[in-house]
Amino acid sequence: MKKHWGWGLADSALTEQEIRDTVPLVIEQLGFGGSEVQMPVPLESAQLPAPRLKPGDLADITVADRRNRAVHALGKAYRDVVRGFRGDFANAPDFVAYPRSERDVERVLEWADTQHAAVIPYGGGTSVVGGVEPRGLEAYNGIVSLDVSHMDRVLEVDVASRAASVQAGAAGPVVEEQLKQRGLTTRFFPQSFEFSTVGGWIATRAGGHYASGPTHIDDMVESIRAITPRGLWESRRLPASGAGPSPDRLLLGSEGALAVITQAWLRVVPRPEYKQGASMRLPDFAAGCEALREVLHAGLSPANCRLIDGEEAPGDDPRPLLVLGFEGSLDVAAELSAAQRICRKHAAEDIAESAADSWRGAFLQAPYLRDILVSVGVMAETFETATTWDRLDGLISDVRDAAQSAVIEVCGRPGRVTCRLTHVYTDGAAPYFTVLAPVARGEEIDAWDAIKVRVSDALLAAGGTITHHHGVGRDHMPWYDQQRPEPFAAALRAAKNAVDPAGLLNPGVLVGLNHRRAAD
Repeated sequence: MKKHWGWGLADSALTEQEIRDTVPLVIEQLGFGGSEVQMPVPLESAQLPAPRLKPGDLADITVADRRNRAVHALGKAYRDVVRGFRGDFANAPDFVAYPRSERDVERVLEWADTQHAAVIPYGGGTSVVGGVEPRGLEAYNGIVSLDVSHMDRVLEVDVASRAASVQAGAAGPVVEEQLKQRGLTTRFFPQSFEFSTVGGWIATRAGGHYASGPTHIDDMVESIRAITPRGLWESRRLPASGAGPSPDRLLLGSEGALAVITQAWLRVVPRPEYKQGASMRLPDFAAGCEALREVLHAGLSPANCRLIDGEEAPGDDPRPLLVLGFEGSLDVAAELSAAQRICRKHAAEDIAESAADSWRGAFLQAPYLRDILVSVGVMAETFETATTWDRLDGLISDVRDAAQSAVIEVCGRPGRVTCRLTHVYTDGAAPYFTVLAPVARGEEIDAWDAIKVRVSDALLAAGGTITHHHGVGRDHMPWYDQQRPEPFAAALRAAKNAVDPAGLLNPGVLVGLNHRRAAD
C-alpha cells in the first residue's frame, strides 16, 4: 500500500523517533535544518473535496475511498510532497478507475465524454512535474484518475527479434522479473524503477540510469498500442521505417494528452555477462567534463558514467568523483582501461575502492530521504537539463549562480547547490542539479516556485532544455512553450483536437487548457 503523501510504501515510512534520531546528522551534514520535527497529517484528517460525480456504469472497475483519491491527487515533486505532508489534496479526483482490459479503458473514455469529465492517465504516479495532478480543471464536471496498474503483464516474448510485448501498467520490477526467466532485460532502470510503469516511461520519454548508448525509452520502443477517444492507435512492429512521420514518435512524450497507452513492444537484450567498474577523482568538475567528452569521442560507451560534485559524492574527499562502468556480452576490461587512460590525461586519480555501490544506493534512496527532509524544514529538489559540450561549462556556472542567488534571496541564507552529469553523448551531456536549502514552515511551496522560475529561466537562457528526462507536465509548460517552435505547437494542438476533440485527456498538459469544449 503506497504512502498517501510521499514516496514509497506506507510500511517503509520512518517513525517519528527514527526521524528525530536523524536530525543531528542532517544539521551536521548540511549546516542547516530545524531541530523541531513535524509529522505528516494523518490520512483521516486530510482535506479532500467531496466527489462531484459518481461512477455509474463504471462501478465494477472504480474505487472512491480516501486513500486512493489522495494517492492519485498528486505526483512526487517537492511541492507535491509538501502538500501531501500538510494534508492538502484539494485537487483529488472524484474516483479512480482500474481498467483490466482495453475495453475497460474505452468504457471510461465513453463515460467521461457523456459527463464532460477529465481523465488523467496514471501509471506509477512518480511524475515530478505535475503530470498527474488534476490541477486547474474546474470547468470540467468531474475528474477520473485512470490507473492502468492492473494491466501489468509481459504478454509475449519474441526471442528471434529480441522484443517483448508488455502491458502499460507493468512496473519495472515486474517487467524485469518476467524477462529474467528468458535471460533478457529491457536495460532500462530509471530512479523511479520500483514504481514507474512502461506506459509512464513512454508517455514521458523517460531516461534510464545507463549513461550512454541506448538509455532513453525512445531507443527501446518498437511499436505502441493506445486508446484514444476516437479509437485505437497502433503502430506496426518494424525495426525501422522511412514511411513518413512515425506514429510512435508522437506518442512518445505525449504525457496522456493524446491517448491512453495500453501496451508496447519493447526491444530487449540479453542480460550482461561481463561487468567492469572503477572510480576516480578529478581535480575539478571542468576537467571531469573534458575527460568524459574525450571518452565519448573515442567511441567508448560506458554503461555507468557519473561525474559527481565532491560535496555530493560519498566520502570526505572534496574533489569530484567519477564512477565508470562497462558491461556487455564480451569482456569489457579493455574498454574500461581505455576510458581510464583518457581520464588520467586530465589528472584523474584512481581510488582503491569502487564507489559504484555507494552511488547506486544513494541514487535509489534519494526520494525516501527527501521525505525525511520535509519533516525537518529542508527544501530538497532536483532539476535537470542537457546541452552541447561547447555550452556545458557556461550553463553549469550560470545555473549554479542562479540557483544559489535565488536560494539566498528567497530563503534568507545560502543553501547547497550541487551538480552531477547523469548522461553523456558524443555531442553533449546532461547536468543534474540538486538544491538543498533551509525553508520556513508554511512557505515551502512559494519558496520553491520562486526558485524554480529563476533556475528554469537560466536553463533556457544558457542553451539547455527545460527537461532531459522528467517530462513537461504542468510545471514546465511555460518554458516548454518557449522551447518549441510555434508551427510545431500548432500542429500538436491540431493533433490533440483530432483524437480528443472534447479535450478530456489530461487537460493542461502539452497543449494548455484552451482546447476544450465549453462545459454543459
